[in-house]
Amino acid sequence: MKFHQLSIFLFLLCSTPFYGQTTSYSEIEKEILVADSLLFNEGFNNCNMSALEQAADKNLEFYHDISGVTMGKENFKNGIKKNICSIDYKPIRELNLEDHHVFPLRENGEIYGAVQSGTHRFYALKDDNSKFLTSTARFTNLWLKKSDHWKLQKVMSYDHKTPKIDDTASEYQHWVEKNLREHKVPALATAVLKNHKLFSLKVTGELYGKEKAPLDAIFNVASLTKPIITMITLELVNNGQWDLDTPVYKYWVDPDLHNEALSRKLTTRHILSHQSGFPNWRWENQSKKLEFIYEPGKGFGYSGEGFEYLKNALESKFKTSIENLADSIIFKPLGMKNTSFTWNKIIEEDKFARWHDAEGKNTYEIYKNTSASAADDLLTTISDYAKFAEYVLTKIASNKNLYNDMVTRTNGTEHSVAMGLGWEILPGLKNDEYAILHTGGDEGVRTLIMLLPETGEGLILFTNGDNGNQLFFNQIEHNLSLGREIIGKA
Repeated sequence: MKFHQLSIFLFLLCSTPFYGQTTSYSEIEKEILVADSLLFNEGFNNCNMSALEQAADKNLEFYHDISGVTMGKENFKNGIKKNICSIDYKPIRELNLEDHHVFPLRENGEIYGAVQSGTHRFYALKDDNSKFLTSTARFTNLWLKKSDHWKLQKVMSYDHKTPKIDDTASEYQHWVEKNLREHKVPALATAVLKNHKLFSLKVTGELYGKEKAPLDAIFNVASLTKPIITMITLELVNNGQWDLDTPVYKYWVDPDLHNEALSRKLTTRHILSHQSGFPNWRWENQSKKLEFIYEPGKGFGYSGEGFEYLKNALESKFKTSIENLADSIIFKPLGMKNTSFTWNKIIEEDKFARWHDAEGKNTYEIYKNTSASAADDLLTTISDYAKFAEYVLTKIASNKNLYNDMVTRTNGTEHSVAMGLGWEILPGLKNDEYAILHTGGDEGVRTLIMLLPETGEGLILFTNGDNGNQLFFNQIEHNLSLGREIIGKA
Protein backbone atom coordinates (compact mmCIF):
# COMPACT_ATOMS: atom_id res chain seq x y z
CA MET A 1 0.00 0.00 0.00
CA LYS A 2 2.82 2.40 0.84
CA PHE A 3 4.49 1.66 -2.49
CA HIS A 4 1.21 2.35 -4.28
CA GLN A 5 0.85 5.70 -2.53
CA LEU A 6 4.40 6.64 -3.47
CA SER A 7 3.71 5.69 -7.10
CA ILE A 8 0.70 8.03 -7.13
CA PHE A 9 2.89 10.77 -5.67
CA LEU A 10 5.50 10.31 -8.39
CA PHE A 11 2.76 10.28 -11.03
CA LEU A 12 1.47 13.61 -9.76
CA LEU A 13 4.96 15.07 -9.93
CA CYS A 14 5.51 13.86 -13.48
CA SER A 15 2.10 14.84 -14.83
CA THR A 16 1.72 18.29 -13.25
CA PRO A 17 2.17 21.06 -15.86
CA PHE A 18 5.18 23.30 -15.29
CA TYR A 19 3.51 26.47 -14.11
CA GLY A 20 6.47 27.90 -12.23
CA GLN A 21 5.70 30.63 -9.74
CA THR A 22 3.11 32.70 -11.56
CA THR A 23 1.16 35.49 -9.95
CA SER A 24 -2.01 33.40 -9.75
CA TYR A 25 -0.32 31.04 -7.33
CA SER A 26 1.48 33.63 -5.21
CA GLU A 27 -0.98 33.29 -2.32
CA ILE A 28 -0.52 29.51 -2.28
CA GLU A 29 3.23 29.97 -2.28
CA LYS A 30 2.99 32.34 0.67
CA GLU A 31 0.95 29.78 2.60
CA ILE A 32 3.46 27.02 1.84
CA LEU A 33 6.35 29.26 2.87
CA VAL A 34 4.63 29.86 6.21
CA ALA A 35 4.18 26.10 6.65
CA ASP A 36 7.80 25.52 5.58
CA SER A 37 8.99 28.08 8.12
CA LEU A 38 7.03 26.35 10.88
CA LEU A 39 8.60 23.03 9.93
CA PHE A 40 12.20 24.16 9.49
CA ASN A 41 12.79 27.56 11.09
CA GLU A 42 10.94 26.60 14.25
CA GLY A 43 10.98 22.79 14.24
CA PHE A 44 14.34 21.85 12.70
CA ASN A 45 16.49 24.90 13.43
CA ASN A 46 15.23 25.39 16.99
CA CYS A 47 14.35 21.78 17.90
CA ASN A 48 10.79 22.87 18.63
CA MET A 49 8.88 19.59 18.82
CA SER A 50 5.50 21.31 19.09
CA ALA A 51 6.16 23.05 15.76
CA LEU A 52 6.99 19.70 14.15
CA GLU A 53 3.84 18.26 15.70
CA GLN A 54 1.78 21.03 14.15
CA ALA A 55 3.38 20.96 10.69
CA ALA A 56 3.59 17.21 10.00
CA ASP A 57 0.78 14.78 9.27
CA LYS A 58 0.60 11.78 11.59
CA ASN A 59 1.18 9.48 8.58
CA LEU A 60 4.17 11.42 7.27
CA GLU A 61 6.46 9.52 4.88
CA PHE A 62 10.08 10.70 4.68
CA TYR A 63 12.42 9.37 1.98
CA HIS A 64 16.11 10.28 2.30
CA ASP A 65 18.81 9.29 -0.20
CA ILE A 66 21.34 8.53 2.56
CA SER A 67 19.57 7.68 5.81
CA GLY A 68 16.66 5.75 4.25
CA VAL A 69 12.93 5.74 4.95
CA THR A 70 11.11 7.07 8.02
CA MET A 71 7.41 6.33 8.43
CA GLY A 72 5.12 8.28 10.75
CA LYS A 73 5.31 11.63 12.50
CA GLU A 74 6.53 10.19 15.80
CA ASN A 75 9.47 8.40 14.17
CA PHE A 76 10.27 11.58 12.25
CA LYS A 77 10.29 13.64 15.46
CA ASN A 78 12.42 11.06 17.23
CA GLY A 79 14.91 11.18 14.36
CA ILE A 80 15.17 14.96 14.68
CA LYS A 81 15.71 14.66 18.44
CA LYS A 82 18.45 12.04 18.03
CA ASN A 83 20.28 13.19 14.90
CA ILE A 84 19.79 16.96 15.00
CA CYS A 85 19.06 18.09 18.54
CA SER A 86 21.56 15.84 20.36
CA ILE A 87 24.79 16.46 18.45
CA ASP A 88 27.63 18.75 19.52
CA TYR A 89 26.90 21.57 17.08
CA LYS A 90 23.72 23.29 15.91
CA PRO A 91 22.56 22.47 12.35
CA ILE A 92 20.69 25.22 10.50
CA ARG A 93 18.63 24.82 7.32
CA GLU A 94 18.14 27.69 4.89
CA LEU A 95 15.74 27.60 1.96
CA ASN A 96 17.08 28.79 -1.40
CA LEU A 97 14.30 31.14 -2.52
CA GLU A 98 15.89 31.53 -5.96
CA ASP A 99 15.18 27.86 -6.65
CA HIS A 100 11.82 27.39 -4.98
CA HIS A 101 8.63 26.23 -6.71
CA VAL A 102 5.09 25.56 -5.56
CA PHE A 103 2.57 23.66 -7.69
CA PRO A 104 -1.07 23.60 -6.49
CA LEU A 105 -3.09 20.38 -6.66
CA ARG A 106 -6.83 20.66 -7.43
CA GLU A 107 -9.88 18.46 -7.29
CA ASN A 108 -13.13 19.76 -8.77
CA GLY A 109 -11.53 23.18 -8.95
CA GLU A 110 -10.65 23.27 -5.25
CA ILE A 111 -7.06 23.30 -4.01
CA TYR A 112 -6.50 20.32 -1.72
CA GLY A 113 -2.72 20.16 -1.77
CA ALA A 114 0.54 21.50 -3.14
CA VAL A 115 3.86 20.14 -4.32
CA GLN A 116 6.83 22.15 -3.10
CA SER A 117 10.25 21.61 -4.65
CA GLY A 118 13.61 23.30 -4.61
CA THR A 119 17.01 23.30 -2.97
CA HIS A 120 18.17 24.10 0.52
CA ARG A 121 21.46 24.52 2.33
CA PHE A 122 22.55 23.16 5.70
CA TYR A 123 24.99 24.97 7.95
CA ALA A 124 26.66 24.35 11.29
CA LEU A 125 26.20 27.24 13.70
CA LYS A 126 29.25 28.06 15.81
CA ASP A 127 29.28 29.44 19.35
CA ASP A 128 29.95 32.96 18.05
CA ASN A 129 26.84 32.64 15.80
CA SER A 130 28.92 32.44 12.65
CA LYS A 131 28.17 29.47 10.41
CA PHE A 132 29.75 27.27 7.79
CA LEU A 133 28.18 25.29 4.97
CA THR A 134 28.05 21.51 5.53
CA SER A 135 25.84 20.33 2.66
CA THR A 136 23.22 21.16 0.04
CA ALA A 137 20.28 19.04 -1.12
CA ARG A 138 17.20 18.97 -3.31
CA PHE A 139 13.74 18.26 -1.93
CA THR A 140 10.18 17.60 -3.05
CA ASN A 141 7.40 17.90 -0.48
CA LEU A 142 3.72 17.03 -0.70
CA TRP A 143 1.50 19.25 1.46
CA LEU A 144 -2.20 18.51 2.01
CA LYS A 145 -4.74 21.02 3.25
CA LYS A 146 -6.71 19.64 6.18
CA SER A 147 -9.26 21.80 8.01
CA ASP A 148 -7.62 24.92 6.54
CA HIS A 149 -4.20 23.85 7.87
CA TRP A 150 -1.32 22.68 5.70
CA LYS A 151 0.11 19.30 6.76
CA LEU A 152 3.31 17.79 5.42
CA GLN A 153 2.37 14.40 3.97
CA LYS A 154 5.42 13.18 2.02
CA VAL A 155 9.06 14.28 1.76
CA MET A 156 11.71 13.27 -0.74
CA SER A 157 15.16 14.57 0.22
CA TYR A 158 17.93 13.76 -2.25
CA ASP A 159 21.10 14.80 -4.08
CA HIS A 160 22.87 15.64 -0.82
CA LYS A 161 26.28 17.14 -1.51
CA THR A 162 29.08 18.55 0.58
CA PRO A 163 30.93 21.64 -0.70
CA LYS A 164 32.66 20.59 -3.90
CA ILE A 165 36.33 19.71 -3.68
CA ASP A 166 38.59 19.32 -6.70
CA ASP A 167 40.49 16.05 -6.37
CA THR A 168 43.80 17.34 -7.71
CA ALA A 169 46.49 17.59 -5.07
CA SER A 170 46.95 21.34 -5.40
CA GLU A 171 43.23 22.09 -5.31
CA TYR A 172 42.74 19.75 -2.36
CA GLN A 173 45.58 21.44 -0.50
CA HIS A 174 44.09 24.84 -1.29
CA TRP A 175 40.72 23.66 -0.01
CA VAL A 176 42.24 22.38 3.26
CA GLU A 177 44.11 25.64 3.81
CA LYS A 178 40.93 27.60 3.11
CA ASN A 179 39.03 25.49 5.65
CA LEU A 180 41.71 26.09 8.27
CA ARG A 181 41.49 29.84 7.75
CA GLU A 182 37.69 29.91 7.77
CA HIS A 183 37.42 27.93 10.99
CA LYS A 184 40.49 29.48 12.63
CA VAL A 185 42.22 26.15 13.17
CA PRO A 186 46.01 26.47 12.95
CA ALA A 187 46.91 22.91 11.89
CA LEU A 188 45.37 19.69 10.58
CA ALA A 189 47.15 16.34 10.39
CA THR A 190 45.49 13.69 8.22
CA ALA A 191 46.16 10.00 7.67
CA VAL A 192 44.13 7.98 5.17
CA LEU A 193 44.15 4.17 5.08
CA LYS A 194 43.03 2.00 2.16
CA ASN A 195 43.06 -1.79 1.90
CA HIS A 196 44.14 -2.02 5.56
CA LYS A 197 47.33 -0.04 4.88
CA LEU A 198 48.45 3.57 5.11
CA PHE A 199 47.62 5.39 1.88
CA SER A 200 48.55 9.01 2.58
CA LEU A 201 49.85 11.35 5.29
CA LYS A 202 49.53 15.12 5.35
CA VAL A 203 50.12 17.88 7.87
CA THR A 204 48.89 21.36 6.91
CA GLY A 205 49.10 24.65 8.75
CA GLU A 206 51.05 26.01 11.68
CA LEU A 207 52.18 24.79 15.08
CA TYR A 208 51.90 28.31 16.46
CA GLY A 209 52.49 31.81 15.14
CA LYS A 210 54.04 31.43 11.70
CA GLU A 211 55.84 28.18 12.58
CA LYS A 212 54.95 25.70 9.83
CA ALA A 213 53.82 22.29 11.08
CA PRO A 214 56.17 19.50 9.92
CA LEU A 215 55.07 15.99 9.00
CA ASP A 216 56.41 14.74 12.35
CA ALA A 217 54.58 17.38 14.40
CA ILE A 218 53.70 16.20 17.91
CA PHE A 219 50.01 16.41 18.84
CA ASN A 220 48.28 15.90 22.15
CA VAL A 221 45.43 13.65 21.01
CA ALA A 222 43.28 13.81 24.18
CA SER A 223 40.96 10.79 24.45
CA LEU A 224 42.54 8.96 21.51
CA THR A 225 44.66 7.66 24.38
CA LYS A 226 41.84 5.27 25.29
CA PRO A 227 42.03 3.11 22.13
CA ILE A 228 45.70 2.46 22.95
CA ILE A 229 44.72 1.18 26.41
CA THR A 230 41.92 -0.87 24.87
CA MET A 231 44.25 -2.65 22.46
CA ILE A 232 46.92 -3.24 25.15
CA THR A 233 44.28 -4.86 27.33
CA LEU A 234 42.81 -7.00 24.56
CA GLU A 235 46.27 -8.22 23.55
CA LEU A 236 46.82 -9.34 27.14
CA VAL A 237 43.46 -11.12 27.00
CA ASN A 238 44.41 -12.67 23.66
CA ASN A 239 47.62 -13.97 25.24
CA GLY A 240 45.75 -15.50 28.18
CA GLN A 241 47.28 -13.04 30.65
CA TRP A 242 44.11 -11.12 31.50
CA ASP A 243 40.39 -11.84 31.59
CA LEU A 244 37.58 -9.52 30.56
CA ASP A 245 35.12 -10.85 33.12
CA THR A 246 37.25 -11.33 36.22
CA PRO A 247 36.41 -8.62 38.78
CA VAL A 248 39.30 -6.16 38.87
CA TYR A 249 39.15 -5.81 42.67
CA LYS A 250 41.37 -8.90 42.75
CA TYR A 251 44.19 -6.67 41.52
CA TRP A 252 43.30 -3.18 42.70
CA VAL A 253 40.63 -1.17 44.52
CA ASP A 254 40.54 2.61 44.52
CA PRO A 255 41.02 4.04 48.04
CA ASP A 256 37.66 5.82 47.75
CA LEU A 257 35.91 2.46 47.24
CA HIS A 258 37.43 0.18 49.87
CA ASN A 259 34.09 -0.16 51.66
CA GLU A 260 31.95 -0.21 48.51
CA ALA A 261 30.42 -3.61 47.68
CA LEU A 262 29.85 -2.65 44.04
CA SER A 263 33.61 -2.53 43.48
CA ARG A 264 33.60 -6.34 43.70
CA LYS A 265 31.33 -6.51 40.63
CA LEU A 266 33.39 -4.27 38.35
CA THR A 267 35.06 -6.05 35.40
CA THR A 268 37.27 -5.02 32.50
CA ARG A 269 34.38 -5.61 30.12
CA HIS A 270 32.34 -3.04 32.06
CA ILE A 271 35.17 -0.52 31.85
CA LEU A 272 35.94 -0.91 28.14
CA SER A 273 32.26 -0.68 27.24
CA HIS A 274 31.75 2.41 29.45
CA GLN A 275 29.37 0.57 31.75
CA SER A 276 31.58 0.89 34.83
CA GLY A 277 29.09 2.97 36.78
CA PHE A 278 31.61 5.78 37.24
CA PRO A 279 31.17 9.40 36.14
CA ASN A 280 33.61 10.74 33.58
CA TRP A 281 35.74 12.21 36.40
CA ARG A 282 35.39 11.96 40.17
CA TRP A 283 35.61 15.71 40.63
CA GLU A 284 32.17 15.89 38.98
CA ASN A 285 30.73 14.33 42.15
CA GLN A 286 29.75 16.66 44.96
CA SER A 287 32.06 14.73 47.28
CA LYS A 288 34.95 14.99 44.77
CA LYS A 289 35.52 11.29 45.49
CA LEU A 290 35.08 8.31 43.20
CA GLU A 291 31.58 6.89 43.54
CA PHE A 292 29.35 4.53 41.59
CA ILE A 293 26.38 6.31 40.06
CA TYR A 294 24.88 2.97 38.99
CA GLU A 295 25.75 -0.71 39.36
CA PRO A 296 28.43 -1.88 36.90
CA GLY A 297 26.81 -3.30 33.78
CA LYS A 298 23.41 -1.75 34.57
CA GLY A 299 23.82 1.52 32.69
CA PHE A 300 25.97 3.38 30.21
CA GLY A 301 28.07 6.50 30.59
CA TYR A 302 31.41 7.63 29.17
CA SER A 303 34.08 7.46 31.85
CA GLY A 304 37.73 8.45 31.93
CA GLU A 305 37.83 7.24 35.54
CA GLY A 306 37.08 3.72 34.33
CA PHE A 307 40.21 3.68 32.16
CA GLU A 308 42.33 5.08 35.00
CA TYR A 309 40.96 2.31 37.22
CA LEU A 310 41.92 -0.30 34.61
CA LYS A 311 45.43 1.18 34.33
CA ASN A 312 45.95 0.83 38.07
CA ALA A 313 44.71 -2.76 38.01
CA LEU A 314 47.01 -3.67 35.11
CA GLU A 315 50.01 -2.06 36.77
CA SER A 316 49.27 -3.87 40.02
CA LYS A 317 48.84 -7.25 38.32
CA PHE A 318 51.94 -7.05 36.12
CA LYS A 319 54.15 -5.11 38.56
CA THR A 320 55.11 -2.57 35.91
CA SER A 321 53.96 0.77 34.52
CA ILE A 322 51.44 1.28 31.76
CA GLU A 323 54.27 2.90 29.79
CA ASN A 324 56.27 -0.34 29.90
CA LEU A 325 53.24 -2.39 28.92
CA ALA A 326 52.54 -0.06 26.01
CA ASP A 327 56.17 -0.16 24.87
CA SER A 328 56.33 -3.94 24.87
CA ILE A 329 52.88 -4.64 23.39
CA ILE A 330 52.18 -1.71 21.03
CA PHE A 331 54.78 1.01 20.61
CA LYS A 332 58.00 -0.94 19.97
CA PRO A 333 56.47 -3.75 17.87
CA LEU A 334 54.74 -1.17 15.64
CA GLY A 335 57.70 1.21 15.47
CA MET A 336 55.84 4.06 17.19
CA LYS A 337 59.05 5.86 18.13
CA ASN A 338 57.49 9.29 18.62
CA THR A 339 54.66 8.34 20.96
CA SER A 340 54.59 8.81 24.72
CA PHE A 341 52.14 9.13 27.59
CA THR A 342 54.31 11.85 29.14
CA TRP A 343 56.67 14.65 28.18
CA ASN A 344 60.15 13.16 27.96
CA LYS A 345 63.31 13.33 25.87
CA ILE A 346 61.61 12.02 22.71
CA ILE A 347 59.16 14.94 22.72
CA GLU A 348 60.67 17.92 20.90
CA GLU A 349 58.87 21.02 22.12
CA ASP A 350 59.63 22.97 18.95
CA LYS A 351 57.57 20.38 17.04
CA PHE A 352 54.59 20.48 19.41
CA ALA A 353 51.25 21.66 18.00
CA ARG A 354 50.26 24.20 20.61
CA TRP A 355 46.64 24.56 21.68
CA HIS A 356 44.53 27.36 20.23
CA ASP A 357 41.14 28.78 21.12
CA ALA A 358 38.16 29.32 18.80
CA GLU A 359 39.75 32.51 17.48
CA GLY A 360 42.89 30.64 16.49
CA LYS A 361 44.95 32.37 19.16
CA ASN A 362 47.51 30.58 21.31
CA THR A 363 45.82 31.31 24.63
CA TYR A 364 46.02 27.95 26.39
CA GLU A 365 49.01 27.30 28.58
CA ILE A 366 50.94 24.14 27.79
CA TYR A 367 51.10 21.70 30.66
CA LYS A 368 53.71 18.99 30.46
CA ASN A 369 52.24 15.89 32.03
CA THR A 370 54.85 13.85 33.87
CA SER A 371 52.57 10.98 34.93
CA ALA A 372 50.79 8.68 32.49
CA SER A 373 47.03 8.82 32.02
CA ALA A 374 45.08 5.95 30.48
CA ALA A 375 42.29 8.29 29.40
CA ASP A 376 43.89 11.47 28.08
CA ASP A 377 46.94 13.40 26.87
CA LEU A 378 48.80 10.86 24.72
CA LEU A 379 51.52 12.61 22.70
CA THR A 380 52.08 11.25 19.20
CA THR A 381 52.54 11.96 15.50
CA ILE A 382 50.08 11.30 12.70
CA SER A 383 52.52 8.75 11.26
CA ASP A 384 52.76 6.79 14.51
CA TYR A 385 49.03 6.73 15.07
CA ALA A 386 48.48 5.54 11.49
CA LYS A 387 50.64 2.50 12.33
CA PHE A 388 48.34 1.86 15.27
CA ALA A 389 45.28 2.13 12.99
CA GLU A 390 46.78 -0.48 10.65
CA TYR A 391 47.28 -2.74 13.67
CA VAL A 392 43.63 -2.35 14.75
CA LEU A 393 42.33 -3.17 11.26
CA THR A 394 44.58 -6.24 11.14
CA LYS A 395 43.27 -7.48 14.48
CA ILE A 396 39.65 -7.12 13.35
CA ALA A 397 40.45 -8.87 10.05
CA SER A 398 41.84 -11.85 12.01
CA ASN A 399 38.20 -12.72 12.77
CA LYS A 400 39.08 -13.94 16.25
CA ASN A 401 36.18 -14.05 18.67
CA LEU A 402 37.87 -11.51 20.94
CA TYR A 403 38.11 -8.87 18.23
CA ASN A 404 34.65 -9.70 16.96
CA ASP A 405 33.48 -8.92 20.50
CA MET A 406 35.36 -5.63 20.31
CA VAL A 407 33.20 -4.46 17.39
CA THR A 408 29.91 -5.88 18.71
CA ARG A 409 27.46 -3.64 20.51
CA THR A 410 27.56 -4.11 24.28
CA ASN A 411 25.00 -1.56 25.46
CA GLY A 412 21.25 -1.46 24.92
CA THR A 413 19.59 0.08 21.88
CA GLU A 414 17.86 2.59 24.15
CA HIS A 415 21.18 4.46 24.14
CA SER A 416 21.87 6.70 21.14
CA VAL A 417 25.54 5.67 21.07
CA ALA A 418 26.38 2.05 20.16
CA MET A 419 29.42 0.95 22.15
CA GLY A 420 31.72 -2.02 21.63
CA LEU A 421 34.82 -2.72 23.69
CA GLY A 422 36.66 0.59 23.73
CA TRP A 423 35.19 1.77 20.42
CA GLU A 424 32.01 3.52 19.40
CA ILE A 425 30.23 1.65 16.60
CA LEU A 426 28.28 3.15 13.70
CA PRO A 427 26.25 0.14 12.47
CA GLY A 428 23.83 -0.36 9.61
CA LEU A 429 25.81 1.17 6.77
CA LYS A 430 25.40 0.06 3.16
CA ASN A 431 25.87 -3.67 2.47
CA ASP A 432 25.88 -4.42 6.22
CA GLU A 433 29.09 -2.49 6.69
CA TYR A 434 29.90 -0.52 9.81
CA ALA A 435 32.40 1.96 11.19
CA ILE A 436 34.21 2.13 14.51
CA LEU A 437 35.47 5.41 15.85
CA HIS A 438 36.79 7.39 18.76
CA THR A 439 37.07 11.13 19.24
CA GLY A 440 39.16 13.33 21.48
CA GLY A 441 38.59 16.81 22.82
CA ASP A 442 40.37 19.06 25.29
CA GLU A 443 41.07 22.77 25.31
CA GLY A 444 42.65 23.48 21.94
CA VAL A 445 42.47 19.82 20.84
CA ARG A 446 40.00 18.02 18.57
CA THR A 447 40.88 14.58 17.19
CA LEU A 448 39.22 11.64 15.44
CA ILE A 449 39.95 8.09 14.33
CA MET A 450 37.36 6.33 12.15
CA LEU A 451 37.85 2.86 10.65
CA LEU A 452 35.78 0.85 8.16
CA PRO A 453 36.82 -2.76 8.88
CA GLU A 454 34.92 -4.34 5.97
CA THR A 455 36.61 -2.16 3.34
CA GLY A 456 39.90 -1.73 5.18
CA GLU A 457 39.62 2.06 5.11
CA GLY A 458 40.49 4.52 7.82
CA LEU A 459 40.80 8.21 8.58
CA ILE A 460 42.73 9.92 11.38
CA LEU A 461 42.44 13.65 12.04
CA PHE A 462 44.47 15.68 14.55
CA THR A 463 43.90 19.40 15.08
CA ASN A 464 45.24 21.97 17.52
CA GLY A 465 42.24 24.29 17.78
CA ASP A 466 38.88 24.43 19.51
CA ASN A 467 37.14 24.51 16.12
CA GLY A 468 38.94 21.45 14.80
CA ASN A 469 35.84 19.26 14.79
CA GLN A 470 34.27 21.60 12.23
CA LEU A 471 36.70 20.15 9.69
CA PHE A 472 35.67 16.54 10.30
CA PHE A 473 32.55 16.09 8.16
CA ASN A 474 34.11 17.30 4.92
CA GLN A 475 37.19 15.17 5.52
CA ILE A 476 35.05 12.09 6.16
CA GLU A 477 33.04 12.71 3.00
CA HIS A 478 36.15 13.25 0.89
CA ASN A 479 38.33 10.41 2.18
CA LEU A 480 36.01 7.47 2.95
CA SER A 481 33.94 5.54 0.41
CA LEU A 482 30.94 5.56 2.75
CA GLY A 483 31.60 9.12 3.87
CA ARG A 484 28.36 10.59 2.55
CA GLU A 485 26.30 7.90 4.23
CA ILE A 486 28.22 8.31 7.49
CA ILE A 487 27.59 12.05 7.45
CA GLY A 488 23.92 11.38 6.88
CA LYS A 489 23.86 9.21 10.00
CA ALA A 490 26.03 11.48 12.18
